[in-house]
Amino acid sequence: MARWMLPDGIEELLPARARVMENLRRALLDHFSCYGYDLVMPPFLEYLDSLMIGTGQDLESQTFRVTDPLTGKLMGLRADMTLQAARIDAHQIQHDDPVRLCYIGTVLRSHPDGFAGSRAPLQVGAELYGHAGIESDLEILELMLDTLQLTGIEDIHIDLGHVGIYRGLVRQAGLSAQAEQELFAALQRKALPEIRQLLSDWQIDPGVESMLAILADLNGGEETLVRARESLRAAESSVHNALDDLDRIAQQLKLRRPGLPVHFDLAELRGYAYQTGMVFAAFVPGYGQEIARGGRYDEIGSIFGRARPATGFSADLKTLIRLSRHLPSAELSGAIYAPAEQDAALLEKVRQLRSQGERVIMALPGQSGGVREMGCDRELVRKGKQWQLVSVS
Repeated sequence: MARWMLPDGIEELLPARARVMENLRRALLDHFSCYGYDLVMPPFLEYLDSLMIGTGQDLESQTFRVTDPLTGKLMGLRADMTLQAARIDAHQIQHDDPVRLCYIGTVLRSHPDGFAGSRAPLQVGAELYGHAGIESDLEILELMLDTLQLTGIEDIHIDLGHVGIYRGLVRQAGLSAQAEQELFAALQRKALPEIRQLLSDWQIDPGVESMLAILADLNGGEETLVRARESLRAAESSVHNALDDLDRIAQQLKLRRPGLPVHFDLAELRGYAYQTGMVFAAFVPGYGQEIARGGRYDEIGSIFGRARPATGFSADLKTLIRLSRHLPSAELSGAIYAPAEQDAALLEKVRQLRSQGERVIMALPGQSGGVREMGCDRELVRKGKQWQLVSVS
């Protein structure tokens, strides 16, 4: 194997693309700050026990494991930062009021998945803790849409769902945990014959069986909620509350983001193992997988000793850049070429220019390439005892 080859799914960024990535990172963090979100930097490496509880169990097969030579304990390289942010809110910050946190950092996964398409995604996300209303869900949704637009993503489509609908119907049907998982798997495949067969085998209440059977068909535009209210009218109150929340969120999105295509899918249960309320995902035409996702996951902090309402979103910045139609320019504004002289006045001039944010490239003795080869549009030229900037024609 050639020594310069990288493992599958692991990539490196050369200067032009790295500049684009860094410029976007700074722009996104500045934008999150405008909403009141504070940056956190969770560790890249933690004890496996901390990463494998709660939502972390869903990432067990994705997590690289190493042994800590100091303690002999198993450690894991983070495959997702959501749980880490929840730990910081619950254990480190410990405020009773709403807390807004954001993060951007590399996560490492043992194999690529549909969400990122890479084994080293650059995960960007925001989480809002301490508020259980749809207002915080809407804030997170808007922040996700802003993130996509800042990265130059166009033709965004939003999918909305609510895991409370399925949870309520399962509870009403009295399904066992195993039956709940079997039906969940069939719903994700929208395998209608299998769904009908499972429900028939379990011999549950006919009314509830009918409501569970129709879930896979409850998808589409705004009319979906009208059909859902009619089809699920015999459902328990939590189901109707979930439909009310979806309706209110849809109306607010229509007000705040006119023209945004919104699709409803009441059988879409992303993150069902830990999500507790609304779930959402962003799609673009021509790319068959979600490019960002999120939702409500109340009480996640309980695994760290402090339950809190929570909602958030995340995306892979590398994927967004690949799909962007209007990436910011990676071109530098220009640079200044300084000759290879150990002159006190020259060195002072270089220090002044750099302190003003200028890019100054000092020549090295005997180097090949000069002003143009170094990408400079100006150079420092001695005029008498002073050094002056001269444009390169």
